[in-house]
Amino acid sequence: MFGLLTFTHRWFGVALAIFMLGWFSSGLVIALVGGPPSTRSEQLLHASSLAPQEGWLSLGQALKLSAAAHVSAEGRAAAPKVSAAPMHEHGAGRSRGDGAVVDARLTRIDGAPAWIVEAEGGRRRAISALDGAVLDVSAAQAERIVRSWLAAPASLQLSYSDTVDAVVGLRNADALKPFHRIAIEDGAGSQAVVSERTGEVVQLTTRAGRAVAYAGAWLHLFRWLDALGVGEYRRDVLTYAGFFAAFGALTGMILGFIRWRPGYFGRPTYSGGRTQPFREFWFKYHFWAGLIGGTFALLWAASGFLSTNPGQIFSSAAASPDELSRYRGGPESTIVADWKPDAQFTLDPDVVELQWSRVGEEATLFAVSRDGARRALPISGTAGTFSEAALFAAAQRLAGETRLAGHELLQVYDSYYYPGHRQAAADKPLPVLRVDLADAGNTSLYIDPVDGRLLAKFDDSRRAYRWLYSAVHHWDFGWFRQIWLWNAWMIVWVSFGLALAASAVVLGWRRLRRTAREALT
Repeated sequence: MFGLLTFTHRWFGVALAIFMLGWFSSGLVIALVGGPPSTRSEQLLHASSLAPQEGWLSLGQALKLSAAAHVSAEGRAAAPKVSAAPMHEHGAGRSRGDGAVVDARLTRIDGAPAWIVEAEGGRRRAISALDGAVLDVSAAQAERIVRSWLAAPASLQLSYSDTVDAVVGLRNADALKPFHRIAIEDGAGSQAVVSERTGEVVQLTTRAGRAVAYAGAWLHLFRWLDALGVGEYRRDVLTYAGFFAAFGALTGMILGFIRWRPGYFGRPTYSGGRTQPFREFWFKYHFWAGLIGGTFALLWAASGFLSTNPGQIFSSAAASPDELSRYRGGPESTIVADWKPDAQFTLDPDVVELQWSRVGEEATLFAVSRDGARRALPISGTAGTFSEAALFAAAQRLAGETRLAGHELLQVYDSYYYPGHRQAAADKPLPVLRVDLADAGNTSLYIDPVDGRLLAKFDDSRRAYRWLYSAVHHWDFGWFRQIWLWNAWMIVWVSFGLALAASAVVLGWRRLRRTAREALT
C-alpha cells in the first residue's frame, strides 16, 4: 500500500509540477495586484453630467421606436422582448436569452442622451433618448468617450486599435461585448476598452497592467484556452486539474506524515537525529515545504476544484429569471414607461444617471451622483421610497407558498453578504434587509431597502459553497478582512506553495531524465 501511494504521488507530481507552479505564481499575482477592470464607482466618477432636457423620449417611447425600427429593418419581430418594467436584479448580466427589461438607466453616451436597458437574459443595449435608435458605439465615438473620461487635452494622441469579443483581465462581460480598444499615446502603453453596446469604459490599463493581467487571471483561470479556440472546454479542464492537484497534494501529505519522525515521547528518529528520511537538498526542501504548507496547497487545490461547481452539486448563486419575475410582480406601473423630463425638471450638475426601480405596484426614479449616492426623486405617481410592506410582499411572491420566517435590517455585513477585498462599499450597499424563508433550504434573501434590488440569495447549499470554496480559496472572513493581515497571510502560504511546486519541478525533471536513460539502456 505504501509503495502504491509513493508511486501515485511521484507520477502525479511529475505530471502536475509545472501546472502547480504556474497556478501558485499566478494566484500570488492575483492576490497582491488584482485585475484591471474599471469599477462602477469609477464609471460614475468620470461620467458626464446628465442635465435632462425637454423633448427627450420616455423609456416606453424609446423601446417602442427601437422595436419598430428593428421590425422594419429585419422584416420580422425578432427584437428582444421588452416591457416598461425596468428593474436591476442580482443575477442580471448573464446570457440566458431575451426577456423583459430588468434594468433601465438614462445617461449620456458621447454627449447624447440614451437609455441603457438590460433584459432578463443579461443582454444590454443603448437606445437613443432622442429618436429611439439602437446605438452601436463606433470607433470614433469610443475615442471621444475615452478623451472625455480622461479629461485629456487635444494634444494627447488617441488611436483606435481593434474591436474584439474578449479582453484580458475582463471577466463576466459577455453582455457588453464587442469591445473597442483605444490606444493612448502617453508613454506608458495605456489602453482603454469601451463597450460597443453601452459606450461604457470597462477597462483602463497600462502596458504593465496588462502584463500583470496575463501573469495573473489569464494564466490562473486558463483563459489561454480561449485564445487556442477551445474555450468551451475550459471549465472542464479547470475541474479536472483541480481534482488531480488536490489528489496529488493529499497523497503527498499522507506520505509526509508517515515518514516524519519528530522523536516525540522517545520514539526513534532517522540516523543522525534526522526527523525526515532525505539527505539530498531538493528532497528535503520538498519534504518540509509539503509538511508545513501542504495543508494549504490541498485546501487551495480542492477549493479550486469546487469553484466550478462540478456536477452542479451546489445551488445557483443567483435567483432564476422566473424567481426574479415573481419578485418584481405586477401590474406594471405606467409611470415607468411614460415619464420623461419636461422644461421644469432640473437636476444638480453632479447627477450623471437617472435609474428606474420597481417593486410590485411601487416605482421610484433615482438620481445617481458621481459619488454613487442615490436620491429618490419626488415624481408624481412614484413611491419615493419603498415601503417594508412592498419589500416583504416581493419576497413572499418569490417564495410562493413558503412562509416568511423572519427578517432583519442589517447595518453591518454578515458572513454571506460582504464586499470583496477590492470592492467598494457601493458594490455591497448597507443597510440591507435580510428576509429568511421557512423552506427546506433555509433560504435568505438580501434586499436593498433603498431601491428594492434583490442583491443576493443564499440557501444551505450556497452557504456550504461559501465556506468550502470562497472561505478557503480567498480567505475572506473574520480578521482576514483586514487587508494587511490578509496580504501577509497570503504571501506566507502561497510562498510555501511556490516552494513546494518549484521543488516538484526539479524532482520531476530528474525523474523523467532517469526514466528516459533507463529506457534507452
